[in-house]
Amino acid sequence: MTLHPILAALRKHKAGVVLIALQIALTLAIVCNAVFIIGQRIERVNRPTGLVENDLFLVTQQWVGAPSGDEPGGVDKLDTMQLEDLAALRNLPDVASVAPINTLPLLNSSWNGSMALQPGQELRQGQARTTYYFGDEQMLSTLGLRLVAGRGFNAGDVQHRGFRDTTSPAIVIVTRELADKLFPQGGAVGKTVYIDGSSSPTAIVGVVERLQVPSTGSWVNSFTWNATLVPTRLNANFSRYVVRAKPGRLDAAMRAVTPALYKVNPMRVLDDDSVRSFAEIRDKAYRADRGMAILMGVVCLILLCVTAAGIVGLTSFWVGQRHRQIGVRRALGARKVDILRYFQIENLLIAGTGVVIGVLLAVGLNLWLMSHYEMTRIPLPYVLAGVLAMLAIGQAAVFVPARRASNVPPVVATRAV
Repeated sequence: MTLHPILAALRKHKAGVVLIALQIALTLAIVCNAVFIIGQRIERVNRPTGLVENDLFLVTQQWVGAPSGDEPGGVDKLDTMQLEDLAALRNLPDVASVAPINTLPLLNSSWNGSMALQPGQELRQGQARTTYYFGDEQMLSTLGLRLVAGRGFNAGDVQHRGFRDTTSPAIVIVTRELADKLFPQGGAVGKTVYIDGSSSPTAIVGVVERLQVPSTGSWVNSFTWNATLVPTRLNANFSRYVVRAKPGRLDAAMRAVTPALYKVNPMRVLDDDSVRSFAEIRDKAYRADRGMAILMGVVCLILLCVTAAGIVGLTSFWVGQRHRQIGVRRALGARKVDILRYFQIENLLIAGTGVVIGVLLAVGLNLWLMSHYEMTRIPLPYVLAGVLAMLAIGQAAVFVPARRASNVPPVVATRAV
């Protein structure tokens, strides 16, 4: 089959051809970038935190009438109250371990700073940004972190201080990502670092495999895994405890927390959100990402359906207009498969023009998103997949009206004479 009669027919329907080609181009540009965004959102939602998330929950509470921690003796009193809470929670029958904590991954409440290899080195000159997790000797086991080098904390390592105290710790544990950034040659354990521009040295005693920072915003993309664990109980008029329930006893352990803490000290505030499983924290942290992925998916589906409907409608219209020509071709010996192939090739030419324009639009849209919304460059496989998908949809959409055209009998030509 030659292309000349197809091109001649398309020249007679310039407006329809241009509209369908532009529709395909716009759909390709939008769908490619939307699917790329969906892929990024799904990747964010599914990325591991480094925790063993099963049977883990967080308790957040505030004492009423407690010292602020700024007056003399207030910090020690607050620490005593915190130790009483920890003892009560650890004695619960459904609890495996408990640790004080200032925050958790995905909680979007963080204490951030910098870590350098030289004293007095500020972040703009320093080696790495980091997020701090404060806890005690049970922090690693409660969170389920995997130690890959060095040692964990022991009871003698743990200090306590006021929430506003910025004293540098004597020792810390860092994530492998942070250790590799600070010491690319390896051997971070035993090395000295300086925290937040301090002149006081801090020794790295251990390295854990992974621990995500609390924030899920794009501003932490450069240090998502740069976490530092500090053996310190922070004392303030509120506290957080991370609790690991015994396997399969999460609900029972969560129900037992509030009565146990009120029994220790009723002068506190514990509301409905004070005891939350990590599954709830994860669900809340990524709710917007899931919503965006669903919205983008719906937009893609609508665009693809509208484009397919446009192809079907235009081809059906052309088939209706060409009944006599089709009948003549059938009378001259054209087979059904020849008529079917004719319309499929015709659609392929239109769709091919559309996808070429669409590729240019997709790249242009991606560049615009990169400059305005911190998007990354769209990978070539996304564009190629979009091109193949649009061509396949075009061929599928044209099949029904093309098949109807192939069923036009030769007698139509005779009747039309």
